[in-house]
Amino acid sequence: MSLGTLWTIPTQSGGKRIRAIATFGGLKVDLPESYVHHEDNKKAAFLEKFPHGKIPALETKDGFYLFETSAIARYIASLAPNSSLLPSDPKDAALVDQWNSVADSEIAYPVSIAVQLCRGILPSTKSLYTAFVERALRGLTTVESHLSTRTFLVGERISLADITLVSVFMNANLVVLDAELRKKFPHIIRHAETIVNQPSLKDIFGPIEYPEKALQFAPPAKEKKEGKPAAAPASKAEKKPKKKAEEEEEEEEDDDLVPKEEPKAKNPLDLLPKSSFNLDDWKRAYSNKETRGPGGSLEWFYQNFDKEGFSVWRVDYKYNDELTAIFMSSNLIGGFFNRLEAARKYLFGSMGVLGESNNSVISGALVARGQEIQPVVDCAPDWESYSFKKLNLDNAEDRAFFEAANAWDLEIDGKKWADGKNFK
Repeated sequence: MSLGTLWTIPTQSGGKRIRAIATFGGLKVDLPESYVHHEDNKKAAFLEKFPHGKIPALETKDGFYLFETSAIARYIASLAPNSSLLPSDPKDAALVDQWNSVADSEIAYPVSIAVQLCRGILPSTKSLYTAFVERALRGLTTVESHLSTRTFLVGERISLADITLVSVFMNANLVVLDAELRKKFPHIIRHAETIVNQPSLKDIFGPIEYPEKALQFAPPAKEKKEGKPAAAPASKAEKKPKKKAEEEEEEEEDDDLVPKEEPKAKNPLDLLPKSSFNLDDWKRAYSNKETRGPGGSLEWFYQNFDKEGFSVWRVDYKYNDELTAIFMSSNLIGGFFNRLEAARKYLFGSMGVLGESNNSVISGALVARGQEIQPVVDCAPDWESYSFKKLNLDNAEDRAFFEAANAWDLEIDGKKWADGKNFK
């Protein structure tokens, strides 16, 4: 029987943490049949139950309402029968709380601030960004030292603290750790792989992605000031005190995954002439149809494609000589796609690893809004690690490449398709 409804979205790390704790403890929580973040959580019915409109939030069958990830996680862990999630020994229980706090306050919090600084959600400077990254690394270093002499954080079995840590690490790994820095945390990585590969948790956490490069800070562009006629001074009655940033909007948990939206300038891609090609329809066709053959998704594509409003591109990774294991190369693609999230309404991609371990390449095809690729992909900090070539679908060779990349049977220089991912 289900405990109730957990309001969350699939990508939210806090939601994953709670779902993992429930599953590991032999309990069940339902996800809402339909939920649109930044819409449903602003409605009066939701705010009446959860005043800040934050997720994750728990609504139990008996009408108990609870918000904040750590509180929900601990509550569900306390209900788990015969589990090791919350030790019965008071000292061990205190240590679980200690490591939960370290994960949330010393790693997750500075990582979320670093992401907001990178994305321009918060006013940023390089020194401020560096300070929060260093704080996150300090937290990771503390945990690394602790795990160097033990398998789990507390005791000899998986506890609430272990699941908390892995949910936090999976975010930190995408933001502050590059390939070189990751070498300093072998025990955290061993621990994380142990947790996510538990049979009951695989489907919740999925494989850990190991990007080659950390999220990069880019200083905001300076706006050119144009001379304007001086405005008449406002009367004292008209002047309003400025609100502090923290008063304007409550910080939302897991801001790295579900940041509150602020008014933004219209994306130039939205100003392009309307196209007859519906990218979402193509994504559905690709997902639901066989790729090749009569009635397949490629046939649908050619019948509907608008070459004036969209373009097709070949994409190749520039540093194939650095690739090692196939699964790590596939994770690299997954990390790239994660960082392209802001381009989802303008882009479709099918990329794969071709070859074998220590002798492989990454390549694929993209369908992008407009005729230039940079405005679509430069939201990903590592986009320059890839080369892009516009394809002409009237050219037989280009057309064959595009079809093979989408059908996952592409072959380059004798290297056959080994694994792939889609950006949809």
